[in-house]
Amino acid sequence: MLEKEHFVPMAFFKKEAYTGSMKGMRYRVSKEEDAFEAVVYPEPYGYDATPEEDKTRTSFPFTEEGRGQVVNWINEQYDSRRALWDEKARK
Repeated sequence: MLEKEHFVPMAFFKKEAYTGSMKGMRYRVSKEEDAFEAVVYPEPYGYDATPEEDKTRTSFPFTEEGRGQVVNWINEQYDSRRALWDEKARK
């Protein structure tokens, strides 16, 4: 699980998107205008190669509070769809 204290700092997002993975689930967080855009999608492909219909996305304010909301949302997506992520991790 991700922890806000160890997640990428705000300044990083001003320059580029951040990607990562957790046991079958990939995620991407970027700054889009004045908001964070958070996206989760299944392995095995990277963001650009994954079909849009396989991506789940949302946005949060580009603030410290919003950064915490991003972390919580990614963790919730992992927990609520664990069977899907586990299946993808086994392939």
